[in-house]
Amino acid sequence: MADDTPQDALTEAVYYILLTMLEPIHGYAVMQNIEKLTNGRVTLGAGTLYGAINTLLEKQWICAVAGDKDSRKKEYVITDLGHKMLQHELVRLEELLINGKNKLENSQ
Repeated sequence: MADDTPQDALTEAVYYILLTMLEPIHGYAVMQNIEKLTNGRVTLGAGTLYGAINTLLEKQWICAVAGDKDSRKKEYVITDLGHKMLQHELVRLEELLINGKNKLENSQ
């Protein structure tokens, strides 16, 4: 069986998009939630968001949620594979944090 874990770090935008899509959500709300979650530090434009959504759909890390036919808002949610990628990134980020703290504490 092939290893599906990412070889590289997720971009900050992709990390936050996946994190936000743990529950079904539409695109504009993704942008709002990321901005709120990061206290305005990260703001995604529509082009960045929808480009990332298309890539994440191709990788099958997210999927579109079947919604109301009359609604123009398309909702997305993370898939099992996307959840695995997010968990892998959290482990990587925790390692970075632990190593950074240890090195800084030992350098003083």
